[in-house]
Amino acid sequence: MAMILEICVFNVATAVAAEQAGADRIELCENYANGGTTPSYGYLKTVREKIGIPVFPMIRPRGGDYYHTKDEIEIIRKDILLCKELQFDGVVFGLLNQDGTIDQENTARLVEAAYPLDVTFHRAFDRCKNPLDALETLVQCGCTRLLTSGQHSKVTDGLPLVKTLVEQANDRIIIMPGSGLNSDNVQEIIDAAGVSEVHTSARTRVSSQTAFRNPLIPEDFDIDFVNADEIKKIKAIINPA
Repeated sequence: MAMILEICVFNVATAVAAEQAGADRIELCENYANGGTTPSYGYLKTVREKIGIPVFPMIRPRGGDYYHTKDEIEIIRKDILLCKELQFDGVVFGLLNQDGTIDQENTARLVEAAYPLDVTFHRAFDRCKNPLDALETLVQCGCTRLLTSGQHSKVTDGLPLVKTLVEQANDRIIIMPGSGLNSDNVQEIIDAAGVSEVHTSARTRVSSQTAFRNPLIPEDFDIDFVNADEIKKIKAIINPA
């Protein structure tokens, strides 16, 4: 079975470039600086029209922590329903309680609302208190997969936990490593953890084409983009011809 490469993107042009470079699936986000938030309607609709591979929008109404109010959870539910209406293939979200446990009640309710879409529980998991208990909760909620860096900033540091999660999951939920994954370490991560899907942004920055800059307001106008060569390298490693 072929290994799946998911690419996290933050604008339409990057999504197109990622598909052309060989990505198998897109995680669609806005606001890299905030860790990813929900794409706008126009962004969602444009990507749905342009991209042929599976696309999973991030559903996160704000940056910051992963404890969400009743109103925010209702926003998440409505955005999930919009993604179903636009015929996306899956959604990505993550909810924690204030004590660092998974918000089981609302996660299960949102998974049900998303059906039949896939649900990826994102790296909110890496902020939870007891990852092994949390994994069982996600299985009970019906999540399709878990994106994790093994509760470290970089997945290479969290590999022992990722391996444990894969073993504990026992094919009941897909464990997908991400954060700091690249062509230099992807084979090590696959070998160590025994995963079938991997996640990266393959992120680079490109210069703004704006000719005029107000010298009184220094700003970084550079744009998040994707390194197509890096995607191709990873693909060649994980699925050699």
